[in-house]
Amino acid sequence: MSAAKAPVLAPKLVVRDVQKTFRKRRSEVVALHGVDLHIGDGELVCLLGASGCGKSTLLSIIGGLEEASSGVVLVDGDRVVGPGPDRGMVFQGYSLFPWASVRKNIAFGLKMANWSKDRRDERIDELLGIMSLTEFADALPRELSGGMRQRVAIARALAPEPDVLLLDEPFGALDALTKRQMQDFLLTVWQRTGATILMVTHDVTEAVYLSDRIYVMAARPGRIAEEVEVGFGSTRGPLTKHDPRFADLVEELSDLLASS
Repeated sequence: MSAAKAPVLAPKLVVRDVQKTFRKRRSEVVALHGVDLHIGDGELVCLLGASGCGKSTLLSIIGGLEEASSGVVLVDGDRVVGPGPDRGMVFQGYSLFPWASVRKNIAFGLKMANWSKDRRDERIDELLGIMSLTEFADALPRELSGGMRQRVAIARALAPEPDVLLLDEPFGALDALTKRQMQDFLLTVWQRTGATILMVTHDVTEAVYLSDRIYVMAARPGRIAEEVEVGFGSTRGPLTKHDPRFADLVEELSDLLASS
């Protein structure tokens, strides 16, 4: 397995010794145990694991949608105590306002953050261009394909310029071709915006293709089994998948998941 990078001196995101216990009538279920991870400014990191290992629970804790039983989450050194504009979230479901146009969906977070109209319009136009959605600015979500709806969701999450973008299986509901297109699109957006991204996935090939680093999660209880350096750099693209190292890493990670 490839050696992992040493932690950066001032990570954008730090998760330290996070535990989550769900209490039932007569028992407790430990969903997460002693989870530690870090993400540097501008990194794209994947959290990889099988269904039920606690990936989405961890992402919800980082997003402030759920409270950890113990441990701490820090963004730029500040403790996460709930949802906030420093974290943008995108889920597998598109979660768009069906009655609002693409432009108005993207504007939502900017209005909540009290951006001026001129500044808001400038940011929306910028994102419409980056997302190749300019000609669909006035369309409703029902008039868009699945991939385009997810582009709108990512644009809306990026609009207020969050410190960290959190993606929870964002391409899981897409067909295979659209999924590949969206993976390439996400790389383009990441390279153009310099966003710091943590993405949850159960797809090994997707994780290797997109990531700077991968945190592999094991289940029962959910924990970090391994931190893996991918090493293809920020200029990766479709040809990366033909690199012999790509297939080797996919095989190694698949074996690791099977044994975790």
